[in-house]
Formats: sequence, structure tokens, C-alpha cells
Amino acid sequence: MNNRYVGALFLSPLIVFLFLGGIYLKLFVILLSLLGLYEYYKVVKLRGINPFSSIGYIACILYYMLIGSNINYQVLVFLIVAMTFIVLCVPVLDPRYNFIDAAVTLLGFIYVPVFFSFIVLVNAKKSGNYLIWLVFIASWLCDTTAYYVGRYLGKNKLCPKVSPKKTIEGSIGGLIGSTLACGIYGIIVNKYGINIPIYNYFVVGALCGVFCQFGDLVASSIKRFVDVKDYSNLIPGHGGILDRFDSILFAAVIVFYYLSFIAGI
Repeated sequence: MNNRYVGALFLSPLIVFLFLGGIYLKLFVILLSLLGLYEYYKVVKLRGINPFSSIGYIACILYYMLIGSNINYQVLVFLIVAMTFIVLCVPVLDPRYNFIDAAVTLLGFIYVPVFFSFIVLVNAKKSGNYLIWLVFIASWLCDTTAYYVGRYLGKNKLCPKVSPKKTIEGSIGGLIGSTLACGIYGIIVNKYGINIPIYNYFVVGALCGVFCQFGDLVASSIKRFVDVKDYSNLIPGHGGILDRFDSILFAAVIVFYYLSFIAGI
């Protein structure tokens, strides 16, 4: 069996947890966060960086214990400041470490667990069991349409130094695919009483169409810096957690902030 199909089967429980929502989805996302954080800390060590992994894992668990149905920015700021305080003290106590190790440790916490948490926070919103799908529809359709448009029509390189195979044509295709998919989804779910003006779905889709690609390129830039093809081989045919969820991480942030500050949900 093709490895990509095996990988798809590996990821199928995600669909189940998205339907279940609540504490079940939260526990699943915590697991994804810890695995993703492990992959991140593991690959940066290839460039001689020594992140304080234990501090990152503890901060990840504490963060998820402290967030409820909505993000508490006071708690998040407190946790980030406390973590910064601690990791900056470590190089003083142990000269084998330095401020770069401290910075990479902190960045990993924000990039992986905090970004992943927006999946849980979108799901916890009013009508979140419907709105959560915007994160995945935007990401999956952006990735898929970008791939096929780039494959058959792509001629002009997008970011050759970061990801040589990506093209401008593919990028435009991904933007259109995400925008249309989210818009069509909005038209469908509005029939079920989700009282959000339709144009919001198209705007969210367009924003995700841009920033999902940034998420992909960010992951590629990190892998290029440490000289690895994939973060891990956990998911057959797909690489690691961060390989599979790179664009989803950015989409989750976009959807949450748009719903919170623009749509007022």
C-alpha cells in the first residue's frame, strides 16, 4: 500500500476528535503539541542548538491546563514572561548553554503548543463545531490546489532559496482554492443557522490562503536551516507532525483572531 495512504489512515483519528470536540479534542491536541515540540527540539539540535526541552514540555502542559473555553491573555503573558525569566537564568547556572538555546526554547513553545491551541479555542467558540472546519478546509484545499496548479502550470519560482519546488502560479492556485472552499462551506453551514455574513468565510479563506503558505514556508525554512527533509518519519508518506500540520498551525491562528476581533464571535 502506498505510504501516503497509510499516512492518511494514521491521521484519520483527527476527524473523529474534530467531531467529538470538547475535552477529547483538547487531549488530542495536547498530544499533537507535545509530539510537535519534540520534533522541533530534536531537529534544532542538529545545528548545535541545545534547547531546554523539559522546560518546554512542562510549559506546554501548564498552558493547556490553564486555558479554558477562551484564551486568557493575562495567563499567556504571565507564562511567557515566567518561561523567559527561567530560560535566561539557565546559561548563567550552566555555561554549556547560551541565550540562543534559551530563545529557541521559547520560540518552540509559542510556535507549537500555543499555535496548536487555537484549534481548541476555535472549537470552543459559539458554533465552534462548525467553524473549526474552516481551519482544515482552508489548509487542505490551499495545499491541494497549490500542488496541482503548480505541478501543471507552474513556471515561476516563488521562494527558491526556501522551497525550490513552489511556484507563483501554485501559490495563486492555493489562494483561490482556499478562498472558494471556505466561501462554499460558509454558504452551506449558514443554512444550519450559523448567523455569520457569508463574505466573512471568503475573507477568512483568502487570509488563510496567504498565511497557510507562510506556515508551509516557515517549516521549510527551519528544515533547510537544519538540513533535514522531514521533521520525523512518524506519519508514513507525510513526515512528522510539523510536516503535516505546518499550514494548519497558521490557519488556526488566522481563523481564531478573525472570528474574535473581526466577526466578533
